[in-house]
Amino acid sequence: METLMAYAIGVLFGCAVYMMLRRSIVKLVIGLIILSNAANLLIFAVSGMTRGAPPLIPEGMQLPEGAIADPLPQALVLTAIVIAFGVLAFSVVLIHRAFEVVETDDLDQMKDTDT
Repeated sequence: METLMAYAIGVLFGCAVYMMLRRSIVKLVIGLIILSNAANLLIFAVSGMTRGAPPLIPEGMQLPEGAIADPLPQALVLTAIVIAFGVLAFSVVLIHRAFEVVETDDLDQMKDTDT
């Protein structure tokens, strides 16, 4: 399972880099979205893909019984999802405003304008 996830994460990173190198600003933002999803999957894959019980320690014990789920990667990915959504919302508004002013989504043509 980990090998399949490694290949999937590699493909997502490759697709994200390819999309971010395109001339269209919309494709750049799509690449950023894919990149953030690949990073989230990477955090999950590195932390271990084992299912376990909630990380609760019974009263009177020093260590939990059996396998437990690690809550730290889940908290990191949840935070990353919220931040990625904020960046996506900002970039969509920025793209919309840039398109209204320049009337193109080509990054090379956006550099040449003096507005």
